[in-house]
Amino acid sequence: MPAGSRTRIQLCGRFVLELEGRRIEARLPSRQGRLLFAYLALNRDCAATRDELVDALWPYATPAAAPSALTVLVSKLRAALGPQMLSGRTELRLNLPPDACIDVEDSLAAVHEAQSAVALGDWKRAWGPALHAQFIAGRRLLPEHDTPWLDQWRQRLDDVHDRALEAYAASCLGIGGTELPGAERAARHLLERSPLRETGYALLMNALAAQGNVGEAMRVYERARTTLDRELGITPGPAIQKAHARLLGIPAAAP
Repeated sequence: MPAGSRTRIQLCGRFVLELEGRRIEARLPSRQGRLLFAYLALNRDCAATRDELVDALWPYATPAAAPSALTVLVSKLRAALGPQMLSGRTELRLNLPPDACIDVEDSLAAVHEAQSAVALGDWKRAWGPALHAQFIAGRRLLPEHDTPWLDQWRQRLDDVHDRALEAYAASCLGIGGTELPGAERAARHLLERSPLRETGYALLMNALAAQGNVGEAMRVYERARTTLDRELGITPGPAIQKAHARLLGIPAAAP
């Protein structure tokens, strides 16, 4: 997050709310209050109806007293944040300062920046954002809660994590030298998380070969070939074939 930001919201891992330089997460009303704040923060671009918020807070069995309980939570949240921060009555909107940083949004922006830099071959510019996105997405979003809308955000962050590992491995490969072991570690981690991700195999093969471990890289190719055939009934795609051709010292066929 930008160093000058005075409003910081951390929803992945430990819950942190720093508003205008002051840590105030302890003021939020209970677990449900934190969940309500998180929902409003992640949907800050639009207002949320009270019915929508009831469904978000009590997704599996809505108690009869849910509307009145929501009113109490909103009142306590306004007291903690200030009346200008939470606007509306029938529809609620969180009005964060312009410099506010939410870690989830930050991870999405960082991985986009990293992938854009990789596409341009700007390896050094890709390295930092890719690592930053990994650190955020690698922590579980609001770990004390279990709701369907959080599951959707968690799936999105899982994708961010994979894409960040991919971009980080590619940037380390592009930089070379002492960064090559980082490329190998990231590629292995990517395959642990997503064993059918073909780019992971290609990155690992290239990272191993760049470190002089051509034999091990060939074993990775065999693993990719057998895994894809067994699980999906397909042969390795262009990324893996290109890496394999490089190992054999022959030009790769055009995709």
